[in-house]
Amino acid sequence: MSGPGDAELRGGDARLMTGGAIGEGAKGMAAEGPQNKPTSAAVNAPFAATMLFFLAFISGSFALRTRLGVDPLVPIGLALLVMPLTLMTAWRLGRSQAQESERLLRELIRTIDNLAQEGGLSEAAKRVLHRRQERELLRRAIEQDITDGDWDAAMVLVKELAERFGYRQDAEEFRGRIERVRAQTMDKQAVEALGVLDEVVRQRRWSDAFAEAARITRLFPDSHRVDNLRERVEEARVRHRKELERRFLHAAEQERPDEAMELLRELDTYLTPAEAAPFQEVARGVIGKLRENLGVRFKLAVQDHVWHEAIHLGERIIADFPNTRMAQEVRDLLPSLRERAQSVVRTGVGARG
Repeated sequence: MSGPGDAELRGGDARLMTGGAIGEGAKGMAAEGPQNKPTSAAVNAPFAATMLFFLAFISGSFALRTRLGVDPLVPIGLALLVMPLTLMTAWRLGRSQAQESERLLRELIRTIDNLAQEGGLSEAAKRVLHRRQERELLRRAIEQDITDGDWDAAMVLVKELAERFGYRQDAEEFRGRIERVRAQTMDKQAVEALGVLDEVVRQRRWSDAFAEAARITRLFPDSHRVDNLRERVEEARVRHRKELERRFLHAAEQERPDEAMELLRELDTYLTPAEAAPFQEVARGVIGKLRENLGVRFKLAVQDHVWHEAIHLGERIIADFPNTRMAQEVRDLLPSLRERAQSVVRTGVGARG
């Protein structure tokens, strides 16, 4: 049996249950209320602006009647025709703005949630979370270094890819590719550098050739193309010197003193005193023959009054044999020879005059 007290208790429980449900509903409505307000405001704002515009329009129409005598029903009628279309456009615009605002708000909330979640992670956990993105960034950086020819930087990143991220197979593939491309590029550069060296050797610029050989050896120490490069330059120099010796002896034997003398001058830059000793006798013979030859040709030019030829031969005798008696005699004659040559130019008389 239940007495009045039990009824009161049951009534109290019912009120408590009702009050709890109402309270939870109120809380839910309070929680949902702020979320719905931006959408409602975004939708209602265009309608409010439109209604204010038409109220202002109607007020202006009556003002026109007062000042200008215009019937206000005409502009009001036009406004009523346009008003439905305007309201429909405003409603659509407000709805699209509300949807866009909701989408942006959801994205912002999602971004904040992600940042909040990652903010509590350790650095190791973050690396695991972004492992794939970091791997792709690292691969692209390695590709760029390979394209730029920065082999050392690429190798550092390859080591990072293997040891930090554990992609050892990818790292080995990159390492093999880098070594192949570097070897091909370095070999091409070595061939180009050796081409420059060959041109210097052909020009007989031996000091420059030895310096270039040393530079190439430093740049490409691992290339088989630069093995014994200095010795190869020295061999080319020795071959050229021997060719000069052969041509000099042949010109002296054929009694071509002018050619032999030119070769002797060039050969003198290659020979040490010990190497020049076997050629001294031949050289003295060539020098004597050339001096004698020049003397005879000089005397003939003077006798024939070929003044310009005589001056040229006299200057050569002085240059080649400056300390000889013949050179001193030529020095004494040159002033008068130049005067005669100038006289020929002034008078227009031929060389023989």
